[in-house]
Amino acid sequence: MKRIGLVTRDCAGMNAVIRSVVRSACDEGLEVIGIRRGYEGLIDGDIEIMNHRSVSGIINLGGTILKTARSKRFKTKAGILKAIKTIKQNKIDGLIVAGGNGSLTGAHILASNYSIPVIGIPSTIDNDVNGVDMTIGADTAINVALDAIDKIRDTATSLERIFVVEVMGRDCGYIALRVALAGGCEEVILPEKHFNIKKISNEIIEANLRGKISWIIIVAEGKAKAMDISDGIFQNTGLETRTVVLGHIQRGGRPTAYDRILAARYSNYAVKILKNGESDKCIALNNDKLTSIPLAFATQRKDSEVNDYYKLIKILT
Repeated sequence: MKRIGLVTRDCAGMNAVIRSVVRSACDEGLEVIGIRRGYEGLIDGDIEIMNHRSVSGIINLGGTILKTARSKRFKTKAGILKAIKTIKQNKIDGLIVAGGNGSLTGAHILASNYSIPVIGIPSTIDNDVNGVDMTIGADTAINVALDAIDKIRDTATSLERIFVVEVMGRDCGYIALRVALAGGCEEVILPEKHFNIKKISNEIIEANLRGKISWIIIVAEGKAKAMDISDGIFQNTGLETRTVVLGHIQRGGRPTAYDRILAARYSNYAVKILKNGESDKCIALNNDKLTSIPLAFATQRKDSEVNDYYKLIKILT
């Protein structure tokens, strides 16, 4: 193996991934081809040769210097065949794909159906890659959301209001659950758990009668919309309620130390096992030990146990 390609998605820590892949590959005597705009760039042949200097000064930056894009074309056979043509024309001997379930599913297709050597690096703010304790980007997303919630808490307390805060998490309540616990929030609404707006409203009424003056309720975007929850609470309680949607700020920002270190470890390990002939694998962290697991397993739905965290949130509030 002489030349590897790198495909990235978008989350905090991705530039640290690029830096570690490129410099680890240089240390192994390999050349790195950066693929711009993800699978779209792989289809179009939008590539650049990367070296030790080209990744200087990026470890602290959010986003990805290679850019990224969703690719509908890569979901078609014609698109995949064009991507493979790019790989062969540029003499790319193997790929490293850093991303979440969508990106890793594409990596699995290339490896299992077309015999392209591929290693995946789990990188997503939702931490929903199966068999992986922690994905790159999740820690930063939690801390970005928590910083915003701490500021909202100041306003909620001063104005004696209820704030309903919507965080990211289409199918996974990982961010919502963690920021609710870390932020001392009174309630969290998750994709994994049924909620009852009447019950939540009654708890607010009872606490208000005891003198409680402010609340912060976290909503994972995939379960409900903050505005709907806010309207329901106001109708049931008559208490002033405000809505905040944090949105894409959670995907950006300077990566935490944890995400930078995770990116360095995952990427270095990915380069090594790709060079040693492994393929169709995803890097995993289990009990702080690096290993690799089949991409077919990594892309299955991850079961998330939320009850213990949820009970603790209710006890503490």
